This record gives sequence, structure tokens and C-alpha cells, in this order.
Amino acid sequence: MIGRVRASVPENPLYRIRRGLASADAASVLFATVVLTLAIGLFHHDFLELQNLLSILQESVYIGILAAGMSFLLAMRELDLSVGSNFGLSLIIAAELMTHGWTPWLAGAAAVVAGGLFGLLNALAVQIFKIPTIIATLATLSMGRGLAYAITSGTQVVNLPAGSSFFTVLGGKELGVATSVWVFLGGVVVLTVVLRMTPFGYRVRSIGSNPDAAVFAGISIARVRIQALVLVGLLCGLAGALGLAFFISGDPNIGTGFELQAIAAAVIGGTPLRGGTGTAFGAAFGAILLTVVASGLVFFNVPLNWSSFATGAVILLAVALDSLVRRRSRPDRQPGLGQ
Repeated sequence: MIGRVRASVPENPLYRIRRGLASADAASVLFATVVLTLAIGLFHHDFLELQNLLSILQESVYIGILAAGMSFLLAMRELDLSVGSNFGLSLIIAAELMTHGWTPWLAGAAAVVAGGLFGLLNALAVQIFKIPTIIATLATLSMGRGLAYAITSGTQVVNLPAGSSFFTVLGGKELGVATSVWVFLGGVVVLTVVLRMTPFGYRVRSIGSNPDAAVFAGISIARVRIQALVLVGLLCGLAGALGLAFFISGDPNIGTGFELQAIAAAVIGGTPLRGGTGTAFGAAFGAILLTVVASGLVFFNVPLNWSSFATGAVILLAVALDSLVRRRSRPDRQPGLGQ
């Protein structure tokens, strides 16, 4: 009776937001990030300089945005392997439009729209051909990268109007912190609210938790999948616009490998591959953790040929430990069954 009375009391929306931002999974990756940063700083004091920490935060923005979007897909047992190509293509499209006379702000908006349309293409491919998203997005990964090369003829897009407010504002700083970082943090808060407090977020988590029950409850898996893929596409476009504002040039190679890093960041941040739950905040900190690892390897003078290996090993270790902890903490785990 007491439990029913408590359940009937409306939960404070601000408390729900705080709970989403401070979930156990998000808190654990935040703790790991702080500990790793301090550990590296013990050997290289320069690593803890404010300018270096802000640089790490800036570098994690693009993966972080993609990872936060990926948490929605993982929460409903889906994957998008084309986010890196979508990010790069959106950036290239905006850069090319600027060279053809478009105002930078309008071209930046076009990057976001292009990203959304790319996400819609993924969704339509899944719905029309009835194939898993991992297969459809694997194909569009190559399509998007190939289109970026075709548009640019494999060369960088340069001579952009760097004096425009698009570059000075989005590529500049506010209160000593890169504007893109503020956009990143604000976006993560918004995505957390969407995932935790909106009907769309509820449907995403319900599908990942139990697809059959979700269908029985009247939830359209196809519709929610389309919405999620378009959302991820829009975030790719946003990341592309921010990337162009910072780099002031378009490289057709940019974003290569971002898809795997985004997935790893989301999983490390507390969004399991089994679906049913997700945390955009944790995914963002997962991206920061990966950037700290990569930056730390530079300070330890790890050869470039070994840096990718070391980063991959860290990802594997983090995911393996996360999986082990989850298995041991399952309430239905019974001893003596070989689990």
C-alpha cells in the first residue's frame, strides 16, 4: 500500500533531470576520467594545465555528440555505423556551399539538414529493404565517404571566409571555453531530458527493454527507429558544422573511425548493447575518457603505430570490466549455474 501511494505522487521534473545526469553509470565513467587524468598528471604535470584540459574537452566534442546520439540507438538495440561518414560529409557539404557563395550560417544550417537527410536515408533503407540497421548503415558508411571524396576530388576545401561570424563565434571561445564545448554540454542536457522525460525517450527504452511488449502496448517500432536514426543524423550534421567552424577547412578524410569510437564511448558511459536503458551524459564522458587516453599516450611518447592499439586495448578492458560488473550485479543470478 505504501509503495502504491508513493508511486502516485508526481516526481519533480528537476529531480528526474538530476537523476539522469548523475546515474551510477555516468558517475562511474566520470570518476574513471578524473582518476586517469590525475594519474597521468602525476607523471606529466603539464597534462593538468588548464589549457591542455580545455584542449582535451574541445577534441572530445565531436565524438561526444555522436556518442550521445548513439546512446538512443543502443538503448533500443540498434546501431549506426555511418555516423563518421555522415559527420564528414555534412562538414564537406557546408564547406563546398561556402565556396559557392552561400553565407556561412546558411551553409552551417545546411550541414545539419544534410545530416538529418542522411539519417533519413538510413531509416528508409532499413524500412524498405527490411534489413538490420548495422547492415544498412555499413553500406551508407561507404556511400557517404565515397560521396565526400567525389565532391572534393579527394582534396581539402580551403579559402573559406574565416572572418565571418560563423567562424569567429562557433569556432571561438566564450568565458575562456570553446563555444563548441558549450554547445556540446547544452546538447547533452537536452538529450538527457529527451531520453528520460519525453514519450519518445520512453518508447526508445521500452523497445530496447522488451520489443514484443512495446508492440503489444501500441508502440510503432518502425516509427521510433526512423525518428532515432534521423535524430542521430541531425546530431552528425551539428557536429559537422561545429567541426567546420573550428578547423576552417573541409577534409574528406575527417571522421574516419568515429563510428567505432562513438559506440565505444556510449558503452563505456553506461549504455549497454543489450538495450533497455541509456545515458547521453555517460556517453559524453565516455568520449572525454577516450580523448584523455589518446592525449595521455602522446605525453608518454607512445609511437603513433601503437597508439591505436593502446586505445583499443583500453576500450576492450573498459567494456569487459563493465560487462563483468553487470553480470555479477544481476539480481536473478544464481550461484552454481556456471554464471
